[in-house]
Amino acid sequence: MTTLPCPSCGETDVRVFHEQTGIPVNSCLLLPDAGAAREFPRGDLVLAFCRACGFIYNAAFDKTVSEYSARYEETQGFSPRFRAFARDLAQRWIDTYNLRAKHIVEIGCGKGEFLALMCELGGNRGTGIDPSYRPERMESAAGIEFIRDFYSERYRDLTGDAIICRHTLEHIQPTRQFVETVRASVEDRTDPVILFELPDVYRVLREIAFWDIYYEHCSYFTLGSLASLFRRCGFDVLNVTTEYDDQYITVEAVPASGREASPPESDVEQTEKAVDYFEANYPARVAEWRRDLQATAGDGRKLVLWGGGSKGVAYLTTLGISDEVEYVVDVNPYKQNMFMAGTGQKVVAPEFLREYRPDVVVAMNGIYRDEIQADLDALGIEAELRTV
Repeated sequence: MTTLPCPSCGETDVRVFHEQTGIPVNSCLLLPDAGAAREFPRGDLVLAFCRACGFIYNAAFDKTVSEYSARYEETQGFSPRFRAFARDLAQRWIDTYNLRAKHIVEIGCGKGEFLALMCELGGNRGTGIDPSYRPERMESAAGIEFIRDFYSERYRDLTGDAIICRHTLEHIQPTRQFVETVRASVEDRTDPVILFELPDVYRVLREIAFWDIYYEHCSYFTLGSLASLFRRCGFDVLNVTTEYDDQYITVEAVPASGREASPPESDVEQTEKAVDYFEANYPARVAEWRRDLQATAGDGRKLVLWGGGSKGVAYLTTLGISDEVEYVVDVNPYKQNMFMAGTGQKVVAPEFLREYRPDVVVAMNGIYRDEIQADLDALGIEAELRTV
């Protein structure tokens, strides 16, 4: 196929290295019954690597087929581990950039938890924009305005003293256009700080973490490709680093003004080596997981997944697993009693395991292993806990 020019730098020296057909076009939309879940619309994935800037993107992405609405259930805030990370990150950004008694704008604020944290911890006021925001889920929104819409040029007046965007850019295909819109919104001001967070694709490639590749994520960044995008769009990059056990990247930037900033990052060569590794070893990695799960089920052992979000959907659909796994566990009550897109497993609360008594639990994110084990112990479940 003819690939799109790189959406981040515009170059055409791109290489397709991974393709999947028929994957669910949404993985954070859960369905009310198993039949609807199995018949959920599907799309194709064609990952292309830009040899010029290191950016990776789905060249077959169609933005019209993914739904972002109040039905979209993306929050991770029911995990104690994640809440602690979010609180630490908010406090660090507040302290580093003196974000106290200021106006905080969050693009893609989801259900608003992080923006509320920034306002609570720093005595700030806030504006959040996201089509999936649900006001009934926010306990206190004093001093915060929420706009249930997509961010676009029509909201370029939302400048604030800080512009935050967490786990949204990976859902945007025209990445350069999006970041340029943010840059245009601050106009001639040099003081606003721009704070982005998104997944790190280098880890995904290195670990062949196929459960972290799904349709909504049409854009994949490394430290270098993210920093170069921000510099290209008129920002000075103050800091770019990995977070959360190297699962996430954060970039901290300000409008370019010649001030001292971090040196330019270049990891294109390193990323291409990781692309090579992923391409060469992906089939064996998938086959190994499929073989292990089928062997477990074949021995009559009951197996459940822990994690009813995007990772679980990608894991099950990539492996083609259906009957081998009957239930998926999630601590988010808004996911419980719903069904996984593509494969149709029912999502249940941890307490369900008292009755079901699984033999094996597969945790979809190893960073939660300790809290999952604590929940299993509290429930009296002596299952083998595996992590992907």
